[in-house]
Amino acid sequence: MTEMVYGSIPDRVGEPVLPRWWRTIDKWTLSCVFILFGIGLLLGLAASPPLAQRNNFASFYYVQRQAFFGSIGLAVMILITMMDPARVRRFAVVGFAAAFVSLLLLPIFGTDFGKGATRWFSFGFASVQPSEFLKPAFVITAAWLMAASQDIGGPPGRLYSFMLATVIVVALALQPDFGQAALILFAWGVMYFVAGAPMLLLAGIAGIVVLGGMFAYNNSEHFARRIDGFLNPAIDPTTQIGYATNAIREGGFFGVGVGEGTVKWSLPDAHTDFIIAVAAEEYGLILVLIIIALYATITVRSLWRLLRERDPFIRLAGTGLACAFGIQAFINMGVAVRLLPAKGMTLPFVSYGGSSVIASGIALGALLAFTRTRPQGEIGDLLLRRGR
Repeated sequence: MTEMVYGSIPDRVGEPVLPRWWRTIDKWTLSCVFILFGIGLLLGLAASPPLAQRNNFASFYYVQRQAFFGSIGLAVMILITMMDPARVRRFAVVGFAAAFVSLLLLPIFGTDFGKGATRWFSFGFASVQPSEFLKPAFVITAAWLMAASQDIGGPPGRLYSFMLATVIVVALALQPDFGQAALILFAWGVMYFVAGAPMLLLAGIAGIVVLGGMFAYNNSEHFARRIDGFLNPAIDPTTQIGYATNAIREGGFFGVGVGEGTVKWSLPDAHTDFIIAVAAEEYGLILVLIIIALYATITVRSLWRLLRERDPFIRLAGTGLACAFGIQAFINMGVAVRLLPAKGMTLPFVSYGGSSVIASGIALGALLAFTRTRPQGEIGDLLLRRGR
């Protein structure tokens, strides 16, 4: 019946898996991901040696670890892109359950590594940040619930997804990790909007978020300190924001030269949260614009391909993943140029971090799987057929 109504593009009979995968994958997005990872390794060569020296490691210790974890993340990404959407959904639901339980266990077994926020499980040789893996799994699970609510006699999936989002946001805020909490809430809001939520309801939720922010400001010293620092017109040059803004200013259009930057010796998070400052100082505005263009290409191309998608679950999940990916990059770079308060959020595929790069690989793998060309015809064909 579906093919009679919408039309279809027949599969090539007997076509091997790899040629079919290569024919249907979004090659531009895939290429942008690999370029971003390559840029991340290049910047890691510049940003991480000072930290390695302070911790008595080999000069390229962190670069080697990033290459190792990044290879795992990219391999997982490629593997997921070969899955059909139903299988991606099943794995995501199981992964969400595991990540959600891990998030709830953080106050008991987690560690803060002296950063004032309990976000990691430490295993000695490595650490894991559950919230990084929770993001893509939650987006896909919430999209499944919202899509199910559109079926006749389906469950109240929108309500269930909102309840899950609320519990996750509260758990993240208690760490505290307001950046990840905001990202989860943003991704849910985008999917809810695409699913047809009334604007009045979204306005009410936005009001609740504002009230929650006021409550956090009055009751969390961590949150209030970051907001006050952001609102203060004077920038302390000895803070991370001060070092980062000065480095970006010094870089100009073409940078001070490869290896000639000084911000990496002052910033403790130069290889993670503020790696864009290293890029701006040593390579200038040119490289920063290239990085921005790569993130914009991934986000916009994914949304464009999703416009023709008729499956509600794929459309919602893909939109949530694409917007979460794009807004995370925007937040990281926005913090570095003081457009946003400091949030401690990595730059996907570029910043150092095993959990970050593997979770980003999972998220982009699912997004690429959802945006693969499928035998469903073009939306224009349907409109033309209806107009006859």
